[in-house]
Amino acid sequence: MKKVAYDGYYKEENYFGNPYPGLLEFFSTFQPKGTVVDLGCGQGRDALSLGELGYKVIGVDHSAVGIEQLNREAKKRELTVEGIVGDVYTYQISKDIDVVLLDSMLHFYKNDLKKETEFVEMILTQLKEGGVFVNCIIKGDKGEKILKKIIDESPSEWEILIDEYTDYCEASVEYHLLAVKKGKPSKNL
Repeated sequence: MKKVAYDGYYKEENYFGNPYPGLLEFFSTFQPKGTVVDLGCGQGRDALSLGELGYKVIGVDHSAVGIEQLNREAKKRELTVEGIVGDVYTYQISKDIDVVLLDSMLHFYKNDLKKETEFVEMILTQLKEGGVFVNCIIKGDKGEKILKKIIDESPSEWEILIDEYTDYCEASVEYHLLAVKKGKPSKNL
């Protein structure tokens, strides 16, 4: 198995700490509790918490170390959570996926802008009607505006379920939490 940079970080259990309180609050009240794919799940801080809330979760990450830790913990807690080693940028969003979660995956830096834009466009296209896209990104006008522009230019209508900031207790950083639900294709197609 190919080693990746995060394998070294994940020698420390729970390297990224706990999930954002706002993210957990959103998912604790969201209905119905369906299947979530957590792209870039790492060690599973979100995937495991969502499993505890009653969701079926598929976590995808390129770190075999992180995925092994996620699967071990899910088994120990008897959760319906499965970690898969894979490339999040090519993962296909099947019709049985109800929610796609990206937590701290997007940065929209100059060198990543095209790749990340195409990544989000692919997810939005593949997501079924009624499916939900949830994203957490570091607070900042540039990244937030780019993400909203991608969603606005998508060929479907989107209902905003949550659009607010949440603290990250592990650091003094705020994250923007955006969740949108896919509707019918726009009439102007």
